[in-house]
Amino acid sequence: MILKGIEASRYFAKPDPAKAGLLIAGADAMRVALKRQEVILALIGAEGEGEMRLTRIQGAALRKDGTALLDAIKAVGFFPGPRVAFVEDATDTLTETIAAALNDWRPGDAQIVVTAGALTAKSALKTLFEKHLNAFCAVLYDDPPTREEIEDALKKAGLASIDRDAMADLTTLARALDPGDFRQTLEKISLYKYGDAAPLTPSDVAAMAPTTLEAEVDDLLHATAEGRAGEIGLLMRRLEGQGVLPVTICIQALRHFRSLHIAASDPGGVGAGMQKARVFGPRRDQMQRQAQNWGMRALENAVSQLLDTDLTLRSASRAPGMALMERALIRLAMMRR
Repeated sequence: MILKGIEASRYFAKPDPAKAGLLIAGADAMRVALKRQEVILALIGAEGEGEMRLTRIQGAALRKDGTALLDAIKAVGFFPGPRVAFVEDATDTLTETIAAALNDWRPGDAQIVVTAGALTAKSALKTLFEKHLNAFCAVLYDDPPTREEIEDALKKAGLASIDRDAMADLTTLARALDPGDFRQTLEKISLYKYGDAAPLTPSDVAAMAPTTLEAEVDDLLHATAEGRAGEIGLLMRRLEGQGVLPVTICIQALRHFRSLHIAASDPGGVGAGMQKARVFGPRRDQMQRQAQNWGMRALENAVSQLLDTDLTLRSASRAPGMALMERALIRLAMMRR
């Protein structure tokens, strides 16, 4: 049977112990691992692994020993309670072995949890779980998390009182980060707010969120976007002293000005564009002002100039990279004036 969307999320949180097994597949190994951890925890509890009620079997090991899975689901544990036989990194070559274990499964046996990478539409392993009447198949895609998934993650992190603007920032952050990074960020925020009854604010989110730019690069880009050409030279010298490459600065500058362009060209206005550009926290207000002051056409020109600079830096040109990058940023700052 197939699980999709919200139905899959609800099953991961509360799996049916009367079913024989579950296949979780997807190209993103972190997403698959997080859901697998959630399912196994729900089935055997926090003490399950310590009480040896979880048997881990690598796909490669199961290929060498075809009876390992069947032995695992039939074994009687020393501690009472539900058991799980977990097969990791399975492929289509294990379809017959896993099918035999599913067909021989009886109530009271260990439940089978299988994880796999990206499987094709015609995958034999995927088809096995989809058509089996006593098993489920969930394929995870790289879609942004739903609001229900975000709220569930917040609840697990112990974050109950959240300001409306902070919730918007967390939603944007969830779409920008990998699932594992977002989960770690929520854990960090929950520790930061431990014992604090005040609602979570956007400044709290910004303080705990992982930074995408070094502080000095951030200062340099804001100086450029706000027309403060006189500050660019000193900031460039600091970055050069830290060993930052001109190509790195150019890439970050392109990201910054593309975000401004997304915001400035949004039909719903600059504020709505900031959400689409995944900009949150104190940087959002500053960049929103920059996008309004530049305008869409000027930002298109800025992005074009940065692309030309990037091509020059990556070419066989013998011109000093830092000088090229500095000149490009000063030109942009003068354009802003």
